[in-house]
Amino acid sequence: MTQRRQMTKNDNLTIIHLSKTSRVLQGTIQLDGSKSISNRALIALALAGDKPEGWLSNLSTSKDTQTLLQLLVPGATQFDTGDAGTTFRFMTAFLAIQAGEQVLTGSPRMLERPVGPLVEALRELGADIEFLGNAGYPPLKIGEMKPRSRRVHVSAKVSSQFLSALLLIGPYLPEGLELIPEGPLVSRPYLEMTLGLMRHFGATVEWQGEAIVVEPGSYHPKPLVVEADWSAASYWYAMAAFSEDLDLTLLGLQEGSWQGDAEVPEMMQRFGIQSIFGENKVHLSKTGATPRPFFEKDFLACPDIAQTLAVICAGHGTNGVFSGLETLSIKETDRIGALKAELGKVGCFFTKLPARFSKKWPDRTFYSLEEQADLSSVPRFATHGDHRMAMAFAAFAMLAPVEIENPEVVSKSYPQFWEHLKQMGFDATYLRHL
Repeated sequence: MTQRRQMTKNDNLTIIHLSKTSRVLQGTIQLDGSKSISNRALIALALAGDKPEGWLSNLSTSKDTQTLLQLLVPGATQFDTGDAGTTFRFMTAFLAIQAGEQVLTGSPRMLERPVGPLVEALRELGADIEFLGNAGYPPLKIGEMKPRSRRVHVSAKVSSQFLSALLLIGPYLPEGLELIPEGPLVSRPYLEMTLGLMRHFGATVEWQGEAIVVEPGSYHPKPLVVEADWSAASYWYAMAAFSEDLDLTLLGLQEGSWQGDAEVPEMMQRFGIQSIFGENKVHLSKTGATPRPFFEKDFLACPDIAQTLAVICAGHGTNGVFSGLETLSIKETDRIGALKAELGKVGCFFTKLPARFSKKWPDRTFYSLEEQADLSSVPRFATHGDHRMAMAFAAFAMLAPVEIENPEVVSKSYPQFWEHLKQMGFDATYLRHL
């Protein structure tokens, strides 16, 4: 039995019931600032010895960014990042070059997310870091660095955030940094974003062959307007893909963005969505084209929008082949397993293809998505503690009523998400599970 009511923080399980009386999507949404850009800028300004006030505009209000902002306080020795993965990785490198001894920890899920390659790279540079639990995983005890090398090799296959964390502290190492990524680069646009932010704040950094070289120096505070979050925009594109009447403007987005997820407009042309850029905004409308029956995409550069595209394909009954998902199992949840479970509730299959399908790319894994989502029974989707699961699957409400468990997880990256849905005519009613 369920009982309609307002959400409270004390319940073990909250559920949001989403519905929409029409498939019309018209209006304007002011998107929050990118947490990826915000977090990198905060680290740079902290290393420069300055605060974001007066320098950063449109800073992300996400939980991850607000957590990082609170942790960058001089004098602390105990740091808890909660479930913020980027924050944990950036703080690991940041604390490695600070004086004194600190302990860095996080949520139970964070203690299951690997950080070994980053720690080993920092140790090569002279960092004093000890694993307080399982080797290769948080929590960490971080002492004072005694620099002994400028060159470091790091696997590029696990997370680009390891590389970004190292690069951000590069100017503050006595001889700078020569970072050599090994293996195929995961989420390369995020790495290029880091380099762009570093240059914005005055660092000298460039690719030299296979290496990224950072000269010793410092950051210099400079105003920065944080562009809106393209990951957040992807959920509006999903709703647009399911609309019948579309006239939507998303504010704060830029063409030629640093963000890898800015690939969304090109992908969405395949589903009949046109994107027209204006000054600091993009307007979405229908092209009149019928969505294609087959979709294939390598998400290596933009893994955070794989869930969104899986939902779009399922809603349209578009068969898909997805690759470049190698990092999804170590995110806030095992996103591969979560997609299989939740798409399965509506009769769709997200399946790992046999190795023979990837003979040309032996280092890649391919997944197929088949069948059209059956939304006739008001499905209830679990979020698995993952903000992106909640927002991606919410798009199904354009087609039929759905329920989303633990809707509060969206605070990690897009706190205003449910309110924005209400502005666009969705009915969002909180329920309590009894």
